[in-house]
Amino acid sequence: MSGNVNMSDLGGVINELARADLLNDLKNKLQNLSRHHTEMLERLSPDVKKRVEVLREIQACSHLLNLLFCNCDLNYYNFITHGSICFSAPMGLAAGFASVLQKLECHLMFMGHHDELEAKFFEERAALEAKYQKLYQPLYAKRYDIVNGVGEANGTTDEAAMDQGEDKAAEEKGVPDFWLNAMKNNEVLSEEITERDEGALKYLRDIKWYRIEEPKGFKLEFYFDTNLYFKNTVLTKTYHMIDEDEPILEKAIGTEIEWYPGKCLTQKLLKKKPKKGSKNAKQITKTEDCESFFNFFNPPQVPDDDEDIDEDAAEELQNQMEQDYDIGSTIRDKIIPHAVSWFTGEAIQGDELEGMEEHKEMGSKVRGLQNASSSRFE
Repeated sequence: MSGNVNMSDLGGVINELARADLLNDLKNKLQNLSRHHTEMLERLSPDVKKRVEVLREIQACSHLLNLLFCNCDLNYYNFITHGSICFSAPMGLAAGFASVLQKLECHLMFMGHHDELEAKFFEERAALEAKYQKLYQPLYAKRYDIVNGVGEANGTTDEAAMDQGEDKAAEEKGVPDFWLNAMKNNEVLSEEITERDEGALKYLRDIKWYRIEEPKGFKLEFYFDTNLYFKNTVLTKTYHMIDEDEPILEKAIGTEIEWYPGKCLTQKLLKKKPKKGSKNAKQITKTEDCESFFNFFNPPQVPDDDEDIDEDAAEELQNQMEQDYDIGSTIRDKIIPHAVSWFTGEAIQGDELEGMEEHKEMGSKVRGLQNASSSRFE
């Protein structure tokens, strides 16, 4: 028996075992999430549970509109890029220098025509998106009414709640903590929300977004009830894009929050006792910046003069801007259209499955690289 060990085979076995362990972990996590989803619904009162069911029906209608939009988007792109263009097969490389020039000229013509069509596609897509954005609005308005108790879901009335007493009626109005729980169930946003933030986010009534044209970008609006933390009833965050389709962020603009005295969540008060023997016997107090979701409304800013910032600081600033954009796009693309699924926890499972598929893809690529590396030395 040979004592040599095939390291490629061993590496493959280890990778397969690691992958199997990861898949088992993800499977167990999905089962736990499913139980969490069921337990969360069971904790809701009958009235609130009925309202959530109606919200799920409204969101299903929104999903249908989104599918229609995506289908129109794809069909239009296929038509303008392929429907009316027919190019002959390229000539062989042995045809000489003249053929090379001819192919280059054809290629440049193709690229110019393709760019014109692509620009038209983006223009038409923006118009189509604006059209469907209007179609979503009645569904979002109905969701707002149910979440905030403005219009009760089918089969539930304020009279039923009043039978249990006025305090109970006030408690069960709408769907309590809807937006807070929807955001906490998202992995990106949950890392930004501290325990101190939760008290203020309970007053969040709605989140909306709008596309802006000059300059290109989008705007988020957060609507709050009157609360004990700040005077603002609307907090906004605007993203200006250099290239919206890439996307490349130019800058972000937030809202200056008007905090009530002693209620600022983005700073904490530190108290220090005076040193022994100090003439000043009073406590020393100072404020210090701290982690908070509400830092989202005070985004990192690019200095006017690039020479004022060194390479390390520039890299850190870029990372901060990327993280800030990730939060904003998550709210726009995931939370606002699928808020009900995030509230119930169903969307978490979808994100986990998506992550599992990405891991499978990455595993295939890694195995392909391993096979290619092994063949080079055989």
